[in-house]
Amino acid sequence: MNHYLLILGSSFFLSIIHTPIAWSVNPAGYGSAGGEFNIKISRVPSNEIAKAKSAQPPIEPTSEILAEGKEIFLGRGGCISCHGAEGKGDGPAAKNLPIQPRNFTNPKFNTYRTPGEMMWVLKNGSLGQTGRVPGTGMLPVVQPNGFISEEDGWKVLLYERSLGEQQP
Repeated sequence: MNHYLLILGSSFFLSIIHTPIAWSVNPAGYGSAGGEFNIKISRVPSNEIAKAKSAQPPIEPTSEILAEGKEIFLGRGGCISCHGAEGKGDGPAAKNLPIQPRNFTNPKFNTYRTPGEMMWVLKNGSLGQTGRVPGTGMLPVVQPNGFISEEDGWKVLLYERSLGEQQP
């Protein structure tokens, strides 16, 4: 519960003080207020993209793993506060952010972003680098910078990816 409150509070705090910074690292074309970040643009810096793209989950997306990922997503991972209960980017904290959080139910997302890129964002957040990588204000969730284990991070992202696969 404390992690959930920390994430929710951090998201609100960042939305207030980080908005000018977030927009400064989101040049035209990277997104718009209230709109989802362009799924074709990676949040991983160019000097780390090859390594991130090649990283693969060390576990298979079995029904048990996906159920555990969903439990973390909805609970102690704090994902629900921004991404919403169904992963559509419409959580309660989303309205305070300059760019809508990722909608994981968009089936095109899995086409453009690899599991390794998603893990990079879970480990490093999406604060951006001026002039290079756009940011959204997402804080790191996976250790060492975050608060859940790497194994749990893989479970969460496999669950997130499964949301896009469920669409017709």
